Amino acid sequence: MTFSRKDTNKSARGAQAELLAEQFLQQQGLFCIERNYRCAAGEIDLIMRDQNMLVFVEVRLRSNRFFAQAAESVNYRKQHKITRAAQHFLLTRRLTDKVPCRFDVVALDGMQAESIEWIRSAFNAA
Repeated sequence: MTFSRKDTNKSARGAQAELLAEQFLQQQGLFCIERNYRCAAGEIDLIMRDQNMLVFVEVRLRSNRFFAQAAESVNYRKQHKITRAAQHFLLTRRLTDKVPCRFDVVALDGMQAESIEWIRSAFNAA
């Protein structure tokens, strides 16, 4: 498989957005547990701890507002994939009934810290 320059740039911008989101959340008092958790069900950008709660974070970057804002792009299908990946994470670590969880979205409409929108409890498990 080959990657075009556009795909490489998109991946680099996505990684940069995830780093910016992680730093922002750490400044808010959250602690990073894992980055880019992948399983057959899907991927979770960041898994953080907020006091006694496990937080599954989807990071969305939109550089072109013509289509939709970043937060609006986390549709039902994406929520379902994140939920299934979170279930896998909890099952493999035997945490299913041991820790409260929530699903947050960190939306960036640019690469500046001022453009960050943090939506706590953005959606419930599907």
